[in-house]
This record gives sequence, C-alpha cells and structure tokens, in this order.
Amino acid sequence: MTETTFQTDSVRQSRTIERLVAGQATTDGAGVNLIRVLTQPLQQRLDPFLMLDAFGSDDPDDYIAGFPNHPHRGFETVTYMIAGRMLHRDSAGHEGLIETGGVQWMTAGSGLVHSEIPQQAQGRMEGFQLWLNLPAREKMIPPWYRNFTASELPRFQTEAGVAVTVIAGLTHGVTGAVTRETTAPLFLDLHLPAGTRFEQALPIEQNAFIYVYRGEVAVAGQSVPTQRMAILANAADADGVVVEAMSELAGEARVLLIAGHPLREPIAQHGPFVMNTMQEIQQAVRDYSAGRLA
Repeated sequence: MTETTFQTDSVRQSRTIERLVAGQATTDGAGVNLIRVLTQPLQQRLDPFLMLDAFGSDDPDDYIAGFPNHPHRGFETVTYMIAGRMLHRDSAGHEGLIETGGVQWMTAGSGLVHSEIPQQAQGRMEGFQLWLNLPAREKMIPPWYRNFTASELPRFQTEAGVAVTVIAGLTHGVTGAVTRETTAPLFLDLHLPAGTRFEQALPIEQNAFIYVYRGEVAVAGQSVPTQRMAILANAADADGVVVEAMSELAGEARVLLIAGHPLREPIAQHGPFVMNTMQEIQQAVRDYSAGRLA
C-alpha cells in the first residue's frame, strides 16, 4: 500500500443529483449474471465512460463460466475485483491473475482478443468493469495492459476516517495507479464509516457519477441507496461533490466515485468495438473475421 501525506479537497458547493439509475440485470460472456449500471443510452451523458458492469454472487453458477475469448477495439477496460480471482489472457501475449482488491487496466487500442476466467469453484466473486473511451487519434494505438495488486494501489485515510483507494486520477494530493491526459479519469473506491463525509473537487466540465455498492449515502441532501448510480449534475456554481454516509443504522457505506473529461466525439458501437463511425466498425468486424486482431 502506498501511504501519502494528502491535501484536503475543499468543496464550497456540492454538485446535486441529476438522476438515480438502478441498472439492468443481464448476462454476458458465457452466462455471467451481472448488473449493467451504465448502459448505452447514457454514453453521451457520461462521456467518456461507455459502460459500468457490477457483478457479485456467492453462487458459482452465476459466474463460473466466465468470459471466454472475445475481441475489443477502440477503448479501455478497467476491472476492479472486490472479491475473488480472475485470470486474464489476451492475444498480445499478456496474462495476469486479478485477485481480491486488485485492478486490471487494459487498453484495447487497435484490437485484441482476450478471455477472463474465474479461478475458483466456490466462494464469492464480486467486482466491477468500467469501459473508458479513447479519443479518435488513439483508437488504433498498440494494445497495453497492466495488473495492479491490492498492495500496489495508492490509498489514504482522511481525518474523518474515510478510507480511499485511488485507482485513477488525483485526489487530495494523491495520484492514482493510472493517469490519462485526454480523458483525465478519476476512479475512487470510498469506504465511509457512518456519519462521515468525503469531499472531492471536480472541474465543472467533467462528467461524474457515484455508484453505491454497500450501505447508503447522501449528496446535497438526496439519498442514494445501495445498488444505485447517481448521475451528478454539471451545475456552474458547483466546484465538486460532497458524499455523506447516512446514520449509524445504515453502517459503513462503500461507494465508487468516477469522473472524467468528455471527448465530445461521435460514438459508434457494435458490441465489443467502439469507434467514431460505422465505417470504422465495419472495418473492425472485417479485421476480426480475418484474424487480424489476434
């Protein structure tokens, strides 16, 4: 764990909640049950983020088949494991085991074929996968991959006792495991004891949301219950967000706070390919069919 002396992000006026989203139950891969929290209709509103999946189950039948070989082109994936073990392999020769508390950051770029297979036959499998768009000029860059163990992720604790894992971006003077110049993603995992609050400065142009996966929080006086995403409004008079854990009865709250700079580019998506035009999508399909992604 990286321990750092941090600066306080002071927020004068918190963003409010524009909308609460429950997400959609679905299956993906070879039959993995999950909740698709950020869906395709929200891509323009939450640009540069394309998708957020939440998965979590104690039943192996919900996850054991995993995600066999499948292609990607044109974006990045961030897989964050809360519990369990997932083996990743891809056609660029990368392989790694993502374990409890770890993160895999993959840039698909020009394309690759990869698989994600659970390495357990029992117990809890829980985590998230976030899709982050690439700007047009970077969609065909060479694929890149990095595994971070739980101990490699920067962490700190506020004076109020909020524990913060910094997967990406900059918060309270602490730089995350990954930074990106164009989209400037912020990806935090917040553990808030009951009665505490966390302040995060946010540029007004950034799109931002939170996802509550334990307990309940409030933003600007509005409650956000567990398993809900709150899209944060981009009000001109707000300089950040204040997330407050609810009463002692609700216990500790655990929240993902995600923000990023919008690309403001056309989005063309066909399954695992995300480009700017349908012509580029058609080329991606042809390249995959011809084996040029492997």
